[in-house]
Amino acid sequence: MEERVSLIGIIVENIDSTDQLNALLHEYGRYIIGRMGIPYPKKEVNIISIALDAPLDVINTLSGKIGQLEGISSKVVCSKA
Repeated sequence: MEERVSLIGIIVENIDSTDQLNALLHEYGRYIIGRMGIPYPKKEVNIISIALDAPLDVINTLSGKIGQLEGISSKVVCSKA
């Protein structure tokens, strides 16, 4: 399957779910180009961006698993090619 460059945007509102989130990111680590985390104490959230180079089904699976974690939401943006 064709690989795409993508970005997963993640908002963490429940800090107790970060261990599960980190375990997922470790599991998919071979596809991760880089990641950036920004704490935002004023709103009590953390903002994380994950850059990936992976097949579309892998990207969607990871994002779906992240979105199922309590207090964590995610969205994906993919390159066209």
